[in-house]
Amino acid sequence: MTSRGAPLLPAGHQAVSAAFYSIRADFIEFAVTLADQHTSWQEIFAARNQAVGEGLRQYVPEICEGLASLETDLWRVADALPESGRVCFAAHRQAPRDEDPLVSAWLAVNCIREWRGDTHFAVLTSEDISRVQAGILHDAHLNYGGWIAQSRGADADAITDAFADLENRGLADNGVVSTAGLAVRELIEERTNDICQRAWESLGLTNTERFLHLIEPIGERLLGRIDVTAGPNWMPAARERRPDSA
Repeated sequence: MTSRGAPLLPAGHQAVSAAFYSIRADFIEFAVTLADQHTSWQEIFAARNQAVGEGLRQYVPEICEGLASLETDLWRVADALPESGRVCFAAHRQAPRDEDPLVSAWLAVNCIREWRGDTHFAVLTSEDISRVQAGILHDAHLNYGGWIAQSRGADADAITDAFADLENRGLADNGVVSTAGLAVRELIEERTNDICQRAWESLGLTNTERFLHLIEPIGERLLGRIDVTAGPNWMPAARERRPDSA
């Protein structure tokens, strides 16, 4: 949490919690307070950047030259995206840019991704979806079996309360997200995608295809690293919907 939110740490744990939307607030408070006792946001940010560069070169060396060559165009896109209402994106875009072209290109991609994340949270807010409900609906969308909201710190009482409100709105039934609830979650995803097309339109067809040809072949390999280091449930946003049980 502190590595992803490093540029926001000077604003305090409440700002980080607001930006991250669906993660339990006192978990973030604990992490931010602990980090503040031992290091600075700049050191956290630098450590993450170093890990990114080393990781890319170790696990996906074949994409490094191509990704680095897109650095200027990726930053052109990130610099042109509007920051209004997108605090996490803006904090990352304002942070120092690494001298390593590979890491710098990754940071530009990360800015674009955080722009999407901020946009997604704005859409969730427009649908009056709470912190815990965001995890519940995402879990149902991916058929994850109840893990996502719990992994973000929601306890049994919080989940019960969140489901009660969803049921009152016709989005769940007896502790299970309903067809209507799944439709709302799909609408949220579609609205997010529609808004975020502008980044790739700005990058242009040729550069977007170059980027996809680099990234798509190694996606499963990087997910495999997540499986090894954090487990097969982690990073649900990067995973496909799981098949229904027989």
